[in-house]
Formats: sequence, C-alpha cells, structure tokens
Amino acid sequence: MKKRLLLATIAAFFTVKTSMAQTGDPAMEGSKFGLGADFAFPMGAFKDQTNYGVGASLLYQHPIAKNLNITGNVGYLELQGKKTIINLKYTEGFIPVKAGARYFLAENIYGGAELGVSISTASGNGSGTSFIYVPSAGVEFPVSDTGSVDVGIRYESWTRSSNTRSFIGIRAGYNF
Repeated sequence: MKKRLLLATIAAFFTVKTSMAQTGDPAMEGSKFGLGADFAFPMGAFKDQTNYGVGASLLYQHPIAKNLNITGNVGYLELQGKKTIINLKYTEGFIPVKAGARYFLAENIYGGAELGVSISTASGNGSGTSFIYVPSAGVEFPVSDTGSVDVGIRYESWTRSSNTRSFIGIRAGYNF
C-alpha cells in the first residue's frame, strides 16, 4: 500500500511538473498585440495650459532575444486644455507613432524606451509633427494562457522647433 501511494505521489509530481513546463507565461513568450487606454498628466510649462490627456493605443511586441522585445506603438491622444481669459477651452488631438524596445528585468517586470513622432490632427498654427522620446517601466500580469494585463508608467517628451511638451503617462492594456 505504501509503495503504491509513493509511486502515485511521484507520478503525480512529474505529471504536474511536466504540464507546468509546457504552459508558458504569456508576458514572456512570442509576438503579441495589445490594446490599451492611455492617460497623460502634463508637467512643467505644459501643465499651465493643459489639464490632462486621454486616449487609446495599439501595441505590438516581437521577441528578438531572451527577455528583449522590439515594440511598435500607435495611438490617439486628446489633450484637454485649461480655460483661457475669455473663457475658451481648447482640445488638441495627436497621433503618436513610436518604435522601441522592452526588456524584462524579472519575470513580468519591464523597462522600455521608445522614439517616434507625434502628428497633430489640428490644422493651421497648431499643426505639425513633434519628435518623441519615452523611457518607461511596467508590469505584465498573466490572466490566461494567451493573455496578460499590461500596466505601465512613462515619461513622454514631445519636441517641435524650440517648444517641448512633456507629461507623465499611464497605460493600462490587455495583451493577446
């Protein structure tokens, strides 16, 4: 009886161990897309004219080495301005397009960097394209065999001519 119990325990251990080895962490494996909500909190002089920003983004990740993914990111961000002296309030829309890398420092914790452009959807004086640079950090929580929740924080700076707009950004998304 004891031998059977011992053999059953050993067989169960190896069965569980083998099945765990076959189930990978979706945050660490393969190419993936992600949809996310973006929030922007302006800093410096930009904070004097803008309250906040809200938008959405599509993220693509492709592994190129152990723990290292290249990324592509495109989205839409609408910035809500503060009221002016004559009680007008502006909104500006932008399409940020970025490429970069994401390195997983631990199992699901990452640091990243992106470069790109921000294209204004306005016409006239407010229109144009800005250069973007973005350092970031975040975490991906696996929630299924093929999906993970991605929460990140970033410093994002947009520069055009001699004007710089910077903000702290938060992104909450789902990667699949």
